[in-house]
Amino acid sequence: MSRTGNLTVALTFDDGPQPTWTPKVLDQLKAAGIKATFCLIGRQVKANAALVRRMVAEGHTLCNHSWSHDLRLGHRTDVQIKADIARTDAAIHAVVPGVPIRYFRQPGGEWTAGEVKLLKEMGKVPLGWGVDPWDWKSPGVAQIVSRVVGHTSPGSIVLMHDGGGDRSQTNSALHQILPALKAKFVLQALPPGTA
Repeated sequence: MSRTGNLTVALTFDDGPQPTWTPKVLDQLKAAGIKATFCLIGRQVKANAALVRRMVAEGHTLCNHSWSHDLRLGHRTDVQIKADIARTDAAIHAVVPGVPIRYFRQPGGEWTAGEVKLLKEMGKVPLGWGVDPWDWKSPGVAQIVSRVVGHTSPGSIVLMHDGGGDRSQTNSALHQILPALKAKFVLQALPPGTA
């Protein structure tokens, strides 16, 4: 899934929860009245449980982004892939019981056909993206803004990061991105599905 399937635009944030940057992203989304989708790293959930609870309380959708951001996860055995996803879901559910975790995003987008098939068997939606500003590489605030605002169209899924390193540029870029996109599109979290 790399588009929303309708005219809405979905903002997604990867590699959190993270204690410095995730709250800043949440603050900006709340101030703008925008709901997003957060793709969580399982091993970071317990230490940042309050942030995960805040995401849910503020109406954001949660996505499984693997236990430890294993770029090679799609090349592991079916048993290993299932265990990684189940472990991450369990960590999230230990903090927010019963919350739907419908989506899975493969770290780095390194999908394999076997992994996609397995996810569908598990009832997970493989979540991709259509707009990638490469904010994780810290290309500069102007570049991040230009790439997101310039490439987003109705139905886009936008990839950004609230974890995985210094996200000061992403945080600064959001001050321009959020009002620019809100003026042109309906921004919504991806539908959470059922628990």
